[in-house]
Amino acid sequence: MAPQKLRDLIRSIRACKTAAEERDVVNKECALIRTSFRAEDNEYRCRNVAKLLYIHMLGYPAHFGQLECLKLVASPRFSDKRIGYLGTMMLLDELKDVTMLVTNSLKNDLNHQVQYVAGLALSCLGSICSAEMAQDLAPEVAKLLKSTNSYVRKKAVLCALRIVRKVPELIETFLPATRALLGERNHGVLITGVTLISEIVVMTPENLAPFRKLVPSLVRILKNLIISGYSPEHDVGGVTDPFLQVAILRLLRLLGKGDAESLEAMSDTLAQVATNTDSNKNVGNAILYETVQCILNLNAETGLRVMAVNILGKFLSNSDRNIRFVALTTLLHMVQTSESSEAVQRHRATVLECLKDPDSSIRKRALSLAFALITEVNVKSMVKELLIFLETADPEVKATTTRELVAAADKYAPTRRWHLDTLLQVFTLAGNYVSFEDTRSSIVLISNSPELYAYMVQQLYVALKNDHASQPLVQLATWCIGEYGQYLLAAPADPDHPHQATSASVLDLLRTILDSTLSSLATRDMTLTAVMKLSTRFPDQIDRIRTMVGQYNNNVDVELQQRSSEYTSIFNLYNSLRPALLEQMPISELKASTARGPTGSVSSAPITPAPGAAAAATAAAPAASTKAAEPSLLDLLSDMGPPAPAPVAAPAAAGNMLDLLGLGGPSLAPAPAPGLVWAWVPE
Repeated sequence: MAPQKLRDLIRSIRACKTAAEERDVVNKECALIRTSFRAEDNEYRCRNVAKLLYIHMLGYPAHFGQLECLKLVASPRFSDKRIGYLGTMMLLDELKDVTMLVTNSLKNDLNHQVQYVAGLALSCLGSICSAEMAQDLAPEVAKLLKSTNSYVRKKAVLCALRIVRKVPELIETFLPATRALLGERNHGVLITGVTLISEIVVMTPENLAPFRKLVPSLVRILKNLIISGYSPEHDVGGVTDPFLQVAILRLLRLLGKGDAESLEAMSDTLAQVATNTDSNKNVGNAILYETVQCILNLNAETGLRVMAVNILGKFLSNSDRNIRFVALTTLLHMVQTSESSEAVQRHRATVLECLKDPDSSIRKRALSLAFALITEVNVKSMVKELLIFLETADPEVKATTTRELVAAADKYAPTRRWHLDTLLQVFTLAGNYVSFEDTRSSIVLISNSPELYAYMVQQLYVALKNDHASQPLVQLATWCIGEYGQYLLAAPADPDHPHQATSASVLDLLRTILDSTLSSLATRDMTLTAVMKLSTRFPDQIDRIRTMVGQYNNNVDVELQQRSSEYTSIFNLYNSLRPALLEQMPISELKASTARGPTGSVSSAPITPAPGAAAAATAAAPAASTKAAEPSLLDLLSDMGPPAPAPVAAPAAAGNMLDLLGLGGPSLAPAPAPGLVWAWVPE
């Protein structure tokens, strides 16, 4: 009884309504196929293998048909060979030992007089070729490279490509015939030959110089493709053989790199391709992109590079998101690695428009490019646009955007006030995405700007009233209020942004932060220290401050409890020393080690104090130059630098001044580390 045909099996499987029915049909058919294979039924072997391949395509196991495929390959009939080679390519690979059994059949078929049989053998060898098979059959493939039949030559070149990838030592076998491939008129042979030459050049750079002699031939072929009229055989979307043009451009990029003579030979043709290719179609965009890559990699003359940038600028306005993404990636690479940034700057507005794109990948790439385009000339306009973007940015890019904005402001700020205003806007818009390092560097920057103390503390006070949830902003504001709170009671430093503050309202605000459930432990520690510092800034609120500080003596937070106990001890035992202990911080000389460049590189340049900062520091902190132990005691940012040395034994009077915890009397808390009075920074 003859088995059912392939079309009948397909109808039976498609008629199944459930997966279980389909499995039953497949299992029954597989059982019949196995029975037929055991019976050595040569008449229907081809039909059974064809059905088995269809079953394999559906995802069912079909490994039991591997040897039957080899039997079909050895058959003299073309119909059997066709199914046999197809099954061999689908069911076998180079890792299976059974593959070695087909080597002899492949060798015979490679020398077959019928081109289609030789084509089947070349296709199979190019698909499953192993290193051993490549060494055995490479001479036959090299012989077919010289065939007069373009059909066989095309497949032989593809097979040679697989062989050289598997066994690079066999490249020398194909070199003599490879150079002659560019003289072929058939486009199929041309594109495969160009691909093979590109692979050889990449794998063996020592062959680069001999192949550079082919540059004039490649340029001539490319020019003929550009100026040729309509060719229905090779036309794709109105462009003549774009696949061959792209392959030639890639090979020219490899051959022309570092060679002035080759670059000169292809410059005019590259300009012609960039000018004459239609950018309204996708195939044209593919050719233009390869042209741009060729120009950029060859370090071509300025005119060509400007032309390449303009092509990418047109890509940014394309409706296709993939093309926009490719353009942004290429422009970013240009800005980082070449001197074409001035040409890219002309498309700055288009790049900023890409920040509004609904595609998140395009927004991220446009953001990286926008930061790379920031210079001293355009820093104000660029930062303004990026701050607008920060307000609505996705959570996953807010931290990066914040970090890069702070770095750009650190590097390119035209004035100190603009720098601080920008940082304040970043802290306000970014919320909790501001890093601890940026908070710390901002504090150092403010401490080095004595002429802006009043302005900054007033601006931060207004910002703090509007936002209690942003912990970096709260920490920065409370630090400034603790240090420079007296300026809140002075006249507005900026008439355009007046503020209304009293000592009572400031303490009310700090009390709100201390009691807020949104405040972190580090924020509460800093706020309590700020309240303590205000006891010397707001003398009329001394009793209220003493009460506020003492309310946290029994707090569950050990750090807050310890600070409260220490500050209470200062009020009770060393009240006469309190003004000296809590005086304003001197100008910090710490390096801004956390300041980064726009590309994320760390800068070790110190923050330069503003003019007159040293004199202001001397007037504000006269006691800072007394004894060696006192700077450690008054170091508000002690954990930013190296740890202070242990204090040397001193006379009794000095010991009483340094005994903040009443160590001579009742012990209130464990001994603090040096500078604990203002050790606000959490480790």
